[in-house]
Amino acid sequence: MASVASSESSTQSTTILGVSIPDSKLAQEITELVRDTETTLIFNHSSRVYYWGALTGKRRGLRFDPELLYAGAMFHDMGLTPKHASAHERFEVDSANAARDFLRSHGIAEREIETVWTAIALHTTPGVPPHMHPVGIAFSEFTEAEHEAVVRAHPRPSHFKEEIIQAFYDGFHHKPETTFGTVNADVLADKDPSFRPENFCRVIRSSAWPG
Repeated sequence: MASVASSESSTQSTTILGVSIPDSKLAQEITELVRDTETTLIFNHSSRVYYWGALTGKRRGLRFDPELLYAGAMFHDMGLTPKHASAHERFEVDSANAARDFLRSHGIAEREIETVWTAIALHTTPGVPPHMHPVGIAFSEFTEAEHEAVVRAHPRPSHFKEEIIQAFYDGFHHKPETTFGTVNADVLADKDPSFRPENFCRVIRSSAWPG
């Protein structure tokens, strides 16, 4: 299990149907770092992701480390921020690397770090993650009371859909080649009419190999 040192701070954590942010020094530092680095839109989105994941795990009777889940949820879009956006890596990899660096600096075991890194790095890659550590989160699985409680704690703007698409675009439009093979190419295509996504068939046909 990850570090469970008790926090002596007055950081408040909203409990929603038995689920709350871990009361630990590690979780407190994650909250402070992410809040200071990300926009309010992304911070609240990431916080909601934690609650959705924890509520799903609890409902299905899954065993999970709340601290690792919190780290994965809160860092999963960190690569969209200027501070953590690289020039040539997918934003998900930038996010995963930021989480890895943070967890290593706090002495978390490499095996646990690898779990968090993989979850973040693959979170926009369809078809693979469900076969690794299947959780799956669907709107219909939550009650109206759960929806209202989570959104009350971490507000979801009325135009969230367009705002999050814009946030994605702002985070990686400068490195369009990194969207190849992910849903991120759809974001660039939606926001930039001149965007021409890489094509796998074109890659094959342009190979230096004959035939």
